Order: sequence, then C-alpha cells, then structure tokens
Amino acid sequence: MLVLGDAHAADPARRETLLELYQRVDPDRVLQVGDLEHYDLPAPTWFIAGNNEDFDVIESMRANERPFGESNVHLLASTAATVDGLRVAGLSGNYAPTKYDLPRSELAGERRRHFTREDVARARELEDVDVFLTHEAPTGLLSYGYDPGCEHVDDLLAAIGPDLCLVGHHHKHREAEIAGTRVVSLAPAWERYYTLDSETLALEAHDHDIGSGDD
Repeated sequence: MLVLGDAHAADPARRETLLELYQRVDPDRVLQVGDLEHYDLPAPTWFIAGNNEDFDVIESMRANERPFGESNVHLLASTAATVDGLRVAGLSGNYAPTKYDLPRSELAGERRRHFTREDVARARELEDVDVFLTHEAPTGLLSYGYDPGCEHVDDLLAAIGPDLCLVGHHHKHREAEIAGTRVVSLAPAWERYYTLDSETLALEAHDHDIGSGDD
C-alpha cells in the first residue's frame, strides 16, 4: 500500500510530481494525510482533509456527495473504512482554539479547514482502528523549541488505541511511541513516499527523484 504525506497539489509542479509518483509506483491502495488539493487520482485513495484544500470539494465529500462522479478518492472525516483488510480512520482538519467549540455548520470559508469538538467526539466513538490518520500531531512527537502537538489528538490516541498513527502537516519525518501507538510524521510527497505492509503494519520510507530534474 502506498502512503503519502502532504501533496500541496494545487501547485502544478507538485501535482505533476504526485501523478508521476502514482504512475511509477502503480499502487492498488493509497493513504494520504491531508493538504492533497487534487482529487482526481488514478488509484483508490483514502485521505483526510488538511488545512490547505478546496473546501467546497471537501464539504461535498463530507455530505457524501460525489463532486467528481464515481471518484477513486475517499474522505475520512471522523469516519473509518476497510482498506486492504485494515480498518483505517481519520480526523480531518487542523486545530484552532477559537473555533473548536463551534458547530461545524457555523464554520465558513477557509475556516472550514478546522476540526471541532463534534468531530473529535465522533472520532472517539470509532472502534477496532488499525491505522489512524491525522493532520495535527500529538504532543511529544515534534519540537520547534516548543511542542506543536495537539492534546485533542493525544486524547483520541488514548481512546481508540490504533496500532499506527500517520501524521501530516509538518513536512518532517519523525517517529515516536505515544500512548502505546507507533506515531509517524510523514515527509511531504515531493520528497519521499512510503509503503505499508497491511499484514505487519511495517512502514518503509523511500526517497525519490521525481520532480527533481534528474530524470
């Protein structure tokens, strides 16, 4: 299974890199951790929304509409799906303390990028999760002289107990064990891709030269 970090594929060069990566790896299934920004993909892809997306498209997907017809791309928004025998769940969006307690219906425009207390509560009820996708990191994973982690993600890891948590947003590869879960912050898709063994949950990183000008 192919696993990808942030893509930022609204940028033409990064979209070209993303699509070439799909072509080169030729995956059967793909997991992606947000800031995708391109939703017409050649292989079945399960992703979470990040803080950079086309939020009209994301809201259509939240409503179980199909803005691209029978699309390969599936949004995980406090929901779960069975992917190659794994139960994969995700929390879409990033955290803003001033918006967290609002109903999602009151978020407008770019503010639709945030997750809310309601979203976290729904995610907390998910069961038997093998892999959890989140755009925000838990605490204890990254440091910039301060810890950028989100305690609401900590609470979700403790509540649902996934075996593996994959994190986007930070564009850095970092690993830690947190609350009994292996947590991996993923490098962006234009630098590295990952493969996941669905039986063992072994995650392998692969550097690539797609989009580097070396081909």
